[in-house]
Amino acid sequence: MLTNTQAILIKKMQHSTPAPTFTVGILLAGGFSRRFGPQNKLTQRLPDGEILGIRAAQTLIAALPESIAVVREEAPDFTASVAALGYRVVNCNAAHQLMADSLKLGIASAQAAFPRLSGLVIALADMPFIQSETIRLVADGLARADIVQPVMQGQPGHPVGFASRLIPELMTIEGDQGARDVLRAHQADILRLECQDSGILKDIDTPADLA
Repeated sequence: MLTNTQAILIKKMQHSTPAPTFTVGILLAGGFSRRFGPQNKLTQRLPDGEILGIRAAQTLIAALPESIAVVREEAPDFTASVAALGYRVVNCNAAHQLMADSLKLGIASAQAAFPRLSGLVIALADMPFIQSETIRLVADGLARADIVQPVMQGQPGHPVGFASRLIPELMTIEGDQGARDVLRAHQADILRLECQDSGILKDIDTPADLA
């Protein structure tokens, strides 16, 4: 049985130990792919036979096991496949027309699901060639900077990491430019990580990009 002194000491230790924090991944898979054509580009196959959007989803959740996927409700098969990977899935509906809508939906869902999150890594489902190690480096970089962006030969790419303190700014963005306004406002705060991962620059916009 604990003495009063021991009980008080343990209580102090419990209150002085900070709650664990972690970085959450957000996979944006709710776009309309208008430049690709009538097909859902995220369900198309890459040259090696893998499904484009599933490859991107696998890569992100391998690096960040606590992840949210924002998907269109018109793609139930894709949604089921992403959920099977371990994602918490959030459905876009007709009210979510622009990238900013999807991003803010993902951020709000991440906050609700993971109240102790310390940062976010925002990834695009049409960028299937990024390496998991690159995503881990971006997430780790948030211990040193509020924004982390991978760079290859001077060209900035994806995914981008944001410290949780920037969430209020991210929740004010509008339009179809994602978080670019926040990046512009914090150019001096960005940690640019040089890497040799060409996948950070390659997205799939048209059928020709699959070749």
